Amino acid sequence: MSNLFVVAYNDLATANQVRAKVLSMTREHLVELEDIVVVERRESDGKIKLHQAVNHTATGAAGGALWGGVIGMLFLVPFLGAAVGAAAGAAGGAVTDTGINDGFMKELSQNLRPGAAAVFALVKQAAQDKVVPELAAFGGQLVQTSLSTEEEEALREMAQAAQQKAQQQEKAQEDQSQTQESARSAGA
Repeated sequence: MSNLFVVAYNDLATANQVRAKVLSMTREHLVELEDIVVVERRESDGKIKLHQAVNHTATGAAGGALWGGVIGMLFLVPFLGAAVGAAAGAAGGAVTDTGINDGFMKELSQNLRPGAAAVFALVKQAAQDKVVPELAAFGGQLVQTSLSTEEEEALREMAQAAQQKAQQQEKAQEDQSQTQESARSAGA
């Protein structure tokens, strides 16, 4: 069974970085995704824009053109077949909604402030101990999950601990570079 995770971020750039990180973790087999979408509430007009990982219209058009061309070759009109197939495939792809329901994402995203964005991820499975610390570094606010209350609380605690650890490491690096800078200044 897949679990839904919705995490809000202050800006679209951060949400896109998170999606890119999750997609790179899928290549490392740390996460198995069913769908991932970045949803933006535009600052200019407050409208909700979905940035889907898969463009169903384009995929449908390409597949339709291929099959239309093949069928058209049988009737000696490959270009007409490809054109008709592409149009039919694009129309079919435009009405296809797989993964996370678009209406649900738009409704939930109405609560975002203008200029903010959220990542909606439908996750089949994940190596939480490796994924959560990587994503916690981006900050964000967990808005909703399909986890049980206990599992969600454990996830929040894990993310908070990972954020604190990252902050401590950052502070230690700053202290170390200040110490090195002081040593250079004293030696000069």
